[in-house]
Amino acid sequence: MTQSQPPLPQPKLESAGITSDQYFEFTPEKLELSNGYLGYGGQDQLGFHLSVLTNMGLLTAVRHTNLSLWLEALKGVVREKLPTVNAQPEVAEAMLNRFNRAIADLEAVIEYLGQ
Repeated sequence: MTQSQPPLPQPKLESAGITSDQYFEFTPEKLELSNGYLGYGGQDQLGFHLSVLTNMGLLTAVRHTNLSLWLEALKGVVREKLPTVNAQPEVAEAMLNRFNRAIADLEAVIEYLGQ
């Protein structure tokens, strides 16, 4: 009988716990610092990182980092996904234009806040 891997932790806005199965599966047995990165060897760190964000909560993570970096990350992910949208070219272009306007508005707010 093979054991299946537990689901990846799913960060939420507020701090949340992970299961013991997730802890044992995704937390490195030996946490090391290598070239400035926490982890262990060539191990996939996604589950570990999601565990930390789940425990921390996204609101706390955002409060303690530069807001413009979150916008940069959001822009990268959305622009990566937009070409895969199955829509008419005019619709896809309208979505991109709308997204760009929203990002520009958010950048203005962040600049006003001094972030």
